[in-house]
Amino acid sequence: MALTAKDLVTDQDIRWCPGCGDYSILKQVQSVVADLGRKREDIVFISGIGCSSRFPYYMDTYGMHSIHGRATAIASGLKAARPELDVWIITGDGDSLSIGGNHLIHLLRRNFDVNILLFNNEIYGLTKGQYSPTSHEGKVTKSSPFGVLDHAFNPSAVALGADSSFFARTLDRDPKHMKEILKRGNEHKGASLIEIYQNCNVFNDGAFFTFTDKETKAGNAIFVEHNQPLIFGNDKNLGIKLDGFKPVIVNLDDGHSLNDLWIHDEQDYMKATLLSRMFDAPSKDSMPRPFGVFYSTDRGTYESAMEAQIAEATEALGKGDLDSLLAGNNTWVID
Repeated sequence: MALTAKDLVTDQDIRWCPGCGDYSILKQVQSVVADLGRKREDIVFISGIGCSSRFPYYMDTYGMHSIHGRATAIASGLKAARPELDVWIITGDGDSLSIGGNHLIHLLRRNFDVNILLFNNEIYGLTKGQYSPTSHEGKVTKSSPFGVLDHAFNPSAVALGADSSFFARTLDRDPKHMKEILKRGNEHKGASLIEIYQNCNVFNDGAFFTFTDKETKAGNAIFVEHNQPLIFGNDKNLGIKLDGFKPVIVNLDDGHSLNDLWIHDEQDYMKATLLSRMFDAPSKDSMPRPFGVFYSTDRGTYESAMEAQIAEATEALGKGDLDSLLAGNNTWVID
């Protein structure tokens, strides 16, 4: 029998703060997973440490609440051993970009076929409000009372720099857009990294309200779609065109046409890189923040290549002997 979103709700008390953006993400993930038509035993959620990492307790599937920053490593091993499983990694900006940064970039370059949901609230919420790798310079937190000195990590630039085969960004307060992006990520054959702007209403409330509030969203957020021009603004009268390799904002009321604008191409790595650099703090002179699928390309997955290599070696050499392999050719006798 096909699963419904209600079938994926567990009997566990949800221990997120009232008003946390994680509730919205959980609801959309349950809806998307139910629509996949997979058996419960074929779906696995693996998390690290952080508020987001409680997620496996709230999904009535298989799962593991693992250790800080290592969900990507554990998921890689699982996917290598059981490639038929639908594997989801739940992580946060601290979990994946600080202690887990090394594991994340190597999973992306290897391109295991897994879904990575990076909840970004620009703060360490579980440990009560220290600044995280994505907290912006000058941010006053419990661990930076005079302002953050570190330069903030840009998750989209990290992903593209690690040759991620799929990167997208969405928001907890736009459930319709989030659901569509989650579907796209799951459909992708390879490692899909989805950054989700998630409001921590206790320790970093309003970090993304510029991109979600009705009064400011249209002028500061741009939603990119494949083969469509980059348009934004309250009246959809603003667009972005390329002056060489430099994005510039133009007003369609001043004689510019849709033909002048940058047409989004999900398979264009160079343009995706330009999108990733539209990351300045919102101001009257800044570019709007992009949301949607930045980049998607077909590239062979690690587990498929590994299976093929094992089959080729077995055909050429026959079935291996594990005991002989472990013993090796060099032995010692200790008196």
